[in-house]
Amino acid sequence: MSEELGIKRQADSGAGETIRPSTASAVDDLVANIRALISDQGLKVGDNLPTERELCERFQASRNTVREAMRILKAYGIVSVRPKVGATIIDDRMERALDLFAFNTLEVSRSTFSDIQGFRTLLEVASVEELFERITADDVADLQRANDEMADAGSAVEASEADFRFHTRLIEVLGNKAILDVYKIMKPVILKIMVRGKTRRTFSTATHAEHSAIIEALSTRDRIAYQYRMKCHLEAGFPHFDD
Repeated sequence: MSEELGIKRQADSGAGETIRPSTASAVDDLVANIRALISDQGLKVGDNLPTERELCERFQASRNTVREAMRILKAYGIVSVRPKVGATIIDDRMERALDLFAFNTLEVSRSTFSDIQGFRTLLEVASVEELFERITADDVADLQRANDEMADAGSAVEASEADFRFHTRLIEVLGNKAILDVYKIMKPVILKIMVRGKTRRTFSTATHAEHSAIIEALSTRDRIAYQYRMKCHLEAGFPHFDD
């Protein structure tokens, strides 16, 4: 916590009320206690948390500590705090993670490219056995649809969105929500990688052809061709990134 927590200040809602200092550990403990409360009581999205006064009494915490804990939970995307309503449970964790990831990837270096594409290679190339076991004709049709949407996009940015849908649809085939969530969190930097050095025409020609070859390998269950085509596709943008 900043040094401001060690200074007495006026409460937002109580004229003349003094807010006493709280330590970082006290706030962290309260955050953990509130999260445990949500779990233990089976509270769901849309349910209200106890009032500020009730939380103070339940956990023997100061109002300053409760308000700091609420601020942290709000930043996590777990609660929404509104005047006269109090704290309501929400689930914006994915959106907050996406925002944080986007903020920290304003520029993409060659090192970042290698790290991200290496991770994608583990998911999209090394998982070939799982993909071939699970993929259906409907999955292949969806991949083809996303590829065609990419080719018909009006701009490189729109095409990159369709490109991302293609790869996300492939990850969905794995049937692992945790992996899919992590992949979606990486969307901002993946889009930057996809669009670097490309024009709308590049997407509708070279990238579309690469996707088509991948789809063909999936359709014919050609493992060697699939791994080769996907690996080449993921590494194709490397020359466009500086050290």
